[in-house]
Amino acid sequence: MALQPQWPVCCRTTTLRNTQFRVKPHLGLFSRSSLWHQEVRIKFVPCIQASSDYLKRRHKKSLIPKSKTSTPRGFAPRPLVGTSTQKKDQSDTKEKEVGISTEKEDQNDTKEKEAVETSSSGKDTVSRSRLTAKIFTTESQTAEAESMSFATTVDTEYNIKEMRTGNEEYQHDLRSQHVKVDHSDEIIENVAKTDQFNEVGRQVAFGNDQIGRTTIAEKASTVGEQEENSGTTENNLDKDDIDESVEVLNAKNTMIETEDSLLKQREEIDAQEQRKRLENLADQNFSRGNKIFVIPEVVTPDQAIKVFLNRSLSALATEPDVLIMGAYNGWRWKFFTEKMKKTNLEGDWWSCELHVPKEAYRVDFVFFNGTNIYENNDYKDFSVSVKGGMDETKFEEFLLEEKKKELERLAAEENEKKRLAEEQRQMEAEKAAIEAERVQAKAQVEKRRQGLHHVMKLASQSAHDVWQMEPTLFEGGDRIKLYYNRSSRPLAHASEIWIHGGHNNWSEGLSIVEKLSRSEKVDGDWWCADVVVPGRALVLDWVFADGPPGKAVGYDNNNLKDFHATVPKSIPEELFWVEEEHRIFRKVQEDRKAREEALRKKIEKTEHMKAETKERTMKMFLLSQKHIVYTEPIDVRAGNMVTIFYNPSNTILNGKPEVWFRCSFNRWTHPNGPLPPQKMVLAENGSHLKATVKVPIDAYMMDFVFSEREDGGLYDNRNQMDYHIPVTGSIAKEPPMHIVHIAVEMAPIAKVGGLGDVVTSLSRAVQDLGHKVDIILPNYNCMKLNNVKDFHYHNSFAWDGAEIKVMVGKVEGLSVYFLEPQNGMFSVGCIYGRNDDGHRFSFFCHAALEFLLQSGFKPDILHCHDWSSAPVAWLFKEHYIHCGLSNSRVVFTIHNLEFGIQNIGRAMKFADKATTVSQTYSREISGNPAISPHLFKFHGIVNGIDPDIWDPYNDHFIPVSYTAENVVEGKKAAKNALQERLGLKRSDLPLIVTLLQVVLLGSAPDPRIQDDFVNLANQLHSSHADRARFCLTYDEPLSHLIYAGADFILVPSLFEPCGLTQLIAMRYGSIPVVRKTGGLYDTVFDVDNDKERAQAQGLEPNGFSFDGTDAGAVDYALNRAFSAWFEAREWYSSLCKRVMEQDWSWNRPALDYLELYHSARK
Repeated sequence: MALQPQWPVCCRTTTLRNTQFRVKPHLGLFSRSSLWHQEVRIKFVPCIQASSDYLKRRHKKSLIPKSKTSTPRGFAPRPLVGTSTQKKDQSDTKEKEVGISTEKEDQNDTKEKEAVETSSSGKDTVSRSRLTAKIFTTESQTAEAESMSFATTVDTEYNIKEMRTGNEEYQHDLRSQHVKVDHSDEIIENVAKTDQFNEVGRQVAFGNDQIGRTTIAEKASTVGEQEENSGTTENNLDKDDIDESVEVLNAKNTMIETEDSLLKQREEIDAQEQRKRLENLADQNFSRGNKIFVIPEVVTPDQAIKVFLNRSLSALATEPDVLIMGAYNGWRWKFFTEKMKKTNLEGDWWSCELHVPKEAYRVDFVFFNGTNIYENNDYKDFSVSVKGGMDETKFEEFLLEEKKKELERLAAEENEKKRLAEEQRQMEAEKAAIEAERVQAKAQVEKRRQGLHHVMKLASQSAHDVWQMEPTLFEGGDRIKLYYNRSSRPLAHASEIWIHGGHNNWSEGLSIVEKLSRSEKVDGDWWCADVVVPGRALVLDWVFADGPPGKAVGYDNNNLKDFHATVPKSIPEELFWVEEEHRIFRKVQEDRKAREEALRKKIEKTEHMKAETKERTMKMFLLSQKHIVYTEPIDVRAGNMVTIFYNPSNTILNGKPEVWFRCSFNRWTHPNGPLPPQKMVLAENGSHLKATVKVPIDAYMMDFVFSEREDGGLYDNRNQMDYHIPVTGSIAKEPPMHIVHIAVEMAPIAKVGGLGDVVTSLSRAVQDLGHKVDIILPNYNCMKLNNVKDFHYHNSFAWDGAEIKVMVGKVEGLSVYFLEPQNGMFSVGCIYGRNDDGHRFSFFCHAALEFLLQSGFKPDILHCHDWSSAPVAWLFKEHYIHCGLSNSRVVFTIHNLEFGIQNIGRAMKFADKATTVSQTYSREISGNPAISPHLFKFHGIVNGIDPDIWDPYNDHFIPVSYTAENVVEGKKAAKNALQERLGLKRSDLPLIVTLLQVVLLGSAPDPRIQDDFVNLANQLHSSHADRARFCLTYDEPLSHLIYAGADFILVPSLFEPCGLTQLIAMRYGSIPVVRKTGGLYDTVFDVDNDKERAQAQGLEPNGFSFDGTDAGAVDYALNRAFSAWFEAREWYSSLCKRVMEQDWSWNRPALDYLELYHSARK
């Protein structure tokens, strides 16, 4: 029966509380690459806490036991698993386990528990130790080594409750500790094992097994022995124990030396076999005439390889130095250059080591002498395939992902640079603003000081016959009585007397307002009031009145000098001015920051509204041909799958038994080329066919057409424009085009009609999409140069006997080149209206092309407009297409067919693509002889307006900024301002071109027409002076006010190619009333009759329209409009909001023009 361990009386809590286990894997005889078994050495390191006199006592005995059979009291060693306590089986050399028998463990636990319960008065002491170690695993020897695994688990638990000795309590608590080691090694090479080596291995394994078992078992028993000795006698160091320990250590050292010796032998065997193998490979390759070979013969990714070259078989046979130069995956990944060394193989073999990256599917390389002599396999280079890794497709995807990461990194760096630059700019601006504000505060203080000093000279303590104050000594914050004698004064007969006062020369405005009452003072008609003196007052200022502010009529202001009295007990003047300067500085600073914050919020809101509008417009653009084609998802993203839905019944492929989808990316220029034709299948909706493709990560545009057969046949290619859908999230960006507009008008510097607006607005919209846009314009002497920024001389060139001076500047953010012939051709004070307009503009067109040629410009697109710059089309094709401008293509836009039909017809012939300003107008003029032969290249694109120029939220020409959210309030303020500006009677009537109220704005280029309008204006003003106005000149601020203040805009045009009036009107929430013609029909959808037509365009009805040309037709539309205004004001207000939210900017037309530009270049 095991005895209860006792604690030494002289050593308090000499516990094993901090016992530590160290588990160290031991490789035994062989390296990790060549062994089948391993050993774990487990060290028990007890940490002892002792009393202060512990060092005086004798040392404890060694932890190494005297013999394996000794059984200390209080700790009974448990037998090995599968054996009895008397007999242990040591015949199994493959696997040994040192463990604890479950049966014996239960018995011993029971005995220990009983002993503890008996000796500790009911205090339980439980000591349980389970030690399991798998020491060796020796696999049978085979030609190829297997993987091995080793696991050791040490699970020791102690929970010894309170133990008492005398009157003191001791506690002993060993925490549960777990140690696990799991390791496996794989033998890389197949090496035959000799019988001798196997026998040695078995002996070493057996020896280590014995050592391992002895060490663990005896160390475990030593713990019990130590507990027994600590309770019965003081620690004595036993010399026999030390000797026995030394013997064991010597035995282990001898075994380690044996292991080292065997390891060296094994390494020598491995080296011999490796060399023999290399020699065989070298001989085989040399006999076959191979210049190179690689080991291992099967190359895998993320692996070290050796490349061998037989110099004698190469072009470097006589070179002293040999280097290898190469890369991976077709010379596209990780270049390298390494110097090769001569090997000790038989023959002239040289080698070097390379590490194959995990992304490699091929190694490409050549050899050279370090300068100019190469061995490149007869210009074919050397290559070695890499197995088990990426293929070429996966590598392409990997490169794209790497490029994406790099772009994201560069973008992040660029954003960080911008952020830091913006912070620096803001800091510098803040510093400059503070300095300016200090200067401003000083200036204001000095001005106020001078004014106050002047007032203080006029101030007094009283005017005995007019006013008095009681008490006479007071300071800021005091309440005083102010007396006023109104006899013989301007207010002598007033029924009421009021004081209107301030202080410090009225610096804070009106700060004292009190009503006076009659006083008991005699010797006059005295009135009085209690007045509180302002806190920082040096001087009080006031006048007397017969009523409160805003209602007073009569005043006593001391003959226009006001009344002034000094404050006797005011703060020192110098201190006041110091505080005043600081107060003014703070006020100025607060005002500036408030303005900046308001501006920042306004800019943020503007950008947010623009982004929302663009997003809606892009969605409409993508769904604009949903009756023919659309995608799911609508937003096509790079790297994702997309399904294309196609309805052939609405195309030329209607009725075809098969439809094939033919697709590529990036305007048909993607490096992977077109995808294989894909036969479309019936979609779930039954009306469309569908096909699904994967969008590459570097795609920015998806391009496709449809055909009736796999090999082609009849195509639906959208009238030679092809189908294109933008792709978002691409790592690649569309290469920018260079577009040059050659025009004779440009808003706002040289504007006559809508052509100038289109040139400016279209150019800005295309530039905002990332393309480069320039404009060439005549340098008129009547231009508004105040709208040109950075206007300066560019260069000069000679053409057609004249020197042409070129100026350059920025207009609305666009680069504009101004051509000024020194013959005075454009210094005539006007744009149009001279008899030689055709000659002047033809000269300008030729000069513009010459300027492009001589300046080295190579634009992609030359865009010319109307008859005035039409000559660009044929002059370019006849004189410049073969002279340095061969990459350019000509796009010609007809703004109005009524002028210059001969020039327009000739330009239509030579232009690569032609447009007009609306779809309906293109149909209306398609039968014209100048147009009809060229319908295959003729397209209608509706004009837009510039949302930055026409923006009621940021318009400085209207009294109140507004959006769709507060359109009613904004338009009401603008209407009042317009009526006041024009002298119209302010009334609750609709403001429109009608007999109720009329406003006409504009000018006629023909003087006779202009005179007729002047006579009409005179008659109208005389008969309806307060209800009608004619404004017969172009006034930019007034035009903004009219669009904002009008309730309806009437455009009764007989023909209108596009019209910007109705578009601007809707931008400002004014409802258009138009005739159904040209662009008016394409942009205005009647609220009663055009609901389906509007829905087909993704819109809601937005106005009133009519068909005829007589008064009855106009009345039909106006009557419906007036009824809505008078009888359904709430509905009318919602219509105003609706039209403001519609996008009539260049967002959509710019996309259409880009499609046209790309089509022209194709």
